[in-house]
Amino acid sequence: MYVRKDSEGKGQHAYRPSWNHCVTHNRWICYGMLGAHTSIAGGLHRAISRSRVFNGTALQIFSKNNNRWSAPDFTREQLAEWHAAAKDFPLAAIAIHDSYLINLCSPNDETFARSLDAFVDEHRRAEQLGIRLLNFHPGAACGRPAGQALDLVARQINRAHSATRASNTMSVIETTAGQGSTLGWRFEEIAAIIRQIDDASRIGVCLDTCHVFAAGYDISTETGYTETMQQFEEVIGLRHLVLFHLNDSKATLGSRVDRHEHIGRGRIGETAFRMVMADRRFASVPKVIETPKGPDLREDIENITLLRSFIPKDMQTAGA
Repeated sequence: MYVRKDSEGKGQHAYRPSWNHCVTHNRWICYGMLGAHTSIAGGLHRAISRSRVFNGTALQIFSKNNNRWSAPDFTREQLAEWHAAAKDFPLAAIAIHDSYLINLCSPNDETFARSLDAFVDEHRRAEQLGIRLLNFHPGAACGRPAGQALDLVARQINRAHSATRASNTMSVIETTAGQGSTLGWRFEEIAAIIRQIDDASRIGVCLDTCHVFAAGYDISTETGYTETMQQFEEVIGLRHLVLFHLNDSKATLGSRVDRHEHIGRGRIGETAFRMVMADRRFASVPKVIETPKGPDLREDIENITLLRSFIPKDMQTAGA
């Protein structure tokens, strides 16, 4: 199994190349590190097969039913099917999105405990699949003071990392829209969590374009995009940015409402996505869409084709 390395020499994603690595790498360059959150219906390996439809080079999945606390352990057959599919169609990066039930700062004792157990299990499942990136929402304060809730999230992450000490997985905090008491809608909140993580090599950030726009960061113009990325650098640090969720927004700027829309058809418009795809700083950062789709994936094909059209030719040929 080949392990792709980041700039500090740490493993980013394990996969099994099935043809000449130069050919595989050229496909990643030409098509960008771009894919979709894809269904695992019929088996985990089916998500990789579905990625072929739009020639995905990145992928995001749930490792199990996202509305359940637990799931049976992977069988040998499931793992064999997954690794065979990954060998047959190598992807530059894969991420798991954790269960929506997990709230690492829940004031409910049972939910608080179950959330940690489920989060640890998600890390272990990712390790078995050879996936480094575990994307998660930081949680909802549900009446707790925000500062106290953020401290609890950091402590729970540290506990999960301690329980999976031998793992190479990374906890990836997703920026949120800020609905209700949800944490992570301001960059300062994410930075407050990161500062308390014991193992800095195992923490990263996913920037969701829909969420940051709904949270009040205006990325819809070139100036707004530039200023937002500068704020991210100053508050969090771009070195922590390891994943993008590229989604347009049905909701207005600062609405704190999370409603995804197809690329260029929402309130954000095309400019932000053109900027991301042409930004050389993020050429090697995987990007996945989470936009509405039907069973034939026609919408994914259209959205990804549009995003790929925004990649400058010189970045495709020179590998950025």
